[in-house]
Amino acid sequence: MPPGTGRPSPTSATAIFVGHFTMPRGTAFTTHWHSFHQLAWSAKGLLRVGSEKGSWLLPPSLALWIPAGLPHSTGSEGDAVMRSPYVDPASCPQIAWTEPTVVAVGPLQRALIDHLVRTDIAPEARSRAEAVLLDVLSPVPVTSIVVTEPRDPRTRAVARALTADPSDGRPLFAWGEEVGASARTLARLFVADTGLAFAQWREQLRMRAAMPLLADGLTLETVARHVGYASASSFVAAFHRITGVTPRQYFPAQP
Repeated sequence: MPPGTGRPSPTSATAIFVGHFTMPRGTAFTTHWHSFHQLAWSAKGLLRVGSEKGSWLLPPSLALWIPAGLPHSTGSEGDAVMRSPYVDPASCPQIAWTEPTVVAVGPLQRALIDHLVRTDIAPEARSRAEAVLLDVLSPVPVTSIVVTEPRDPRTRAVARALTADPSDGRPLFAWGEEVGASARTLARLFVADTGLAFAQWREQLRMRAAMPLLADGLTLETVARHVGYASASSFVAAFHRITGVTPRQYFPAQP
């Protein structure tokens, strides 16, 4: 569980403990780890999880399985409510995920998590519900979004300007005139500092900037313009290329 909030306390009849955390905008739990597996899920709002393995922005339709012992940080993008199952590793030998794994959260998974928040469930009934939840966890092919801040002061200045306005489409030579470096130098520094070419890095940044807007229900056209794409179709193509799914698959319409 996040620092300062206690720890999971399963009993012999309780394989899963569900933590409930109200997370106002800007809430952040710094790097920590658990002796239990965690299913990081936000019942409301957008959850941000980061580790050395990647970075994920999770709407209520997705959760992240975090293996026991893996250092990670958790925060909210906007107001969020995290309802997070913590799972005793001994109770789920059939789950062999050793890396963070994104799983789908549909109506069934949501109902089971909400059910397991209760403390008045008979042990046998609770065990059955726990087993069903573990049985219906299904990975989805979502790629993490990693936006590394460059170390060099010149590329860092470019990165921070684009973070403030991801729709800025100036090429590297124009940025070079602003920060005092050639386009070739900036291109080399972006690869050295982030592992990505400038265009790839900016696309990752734009996808991260789009996530809270999509979570708020803005139209694809509005989000596309805000993060620097000329049309909704070009934005959808880029989103699919980066994350592996479409915006509507990532943020399905809520009933």
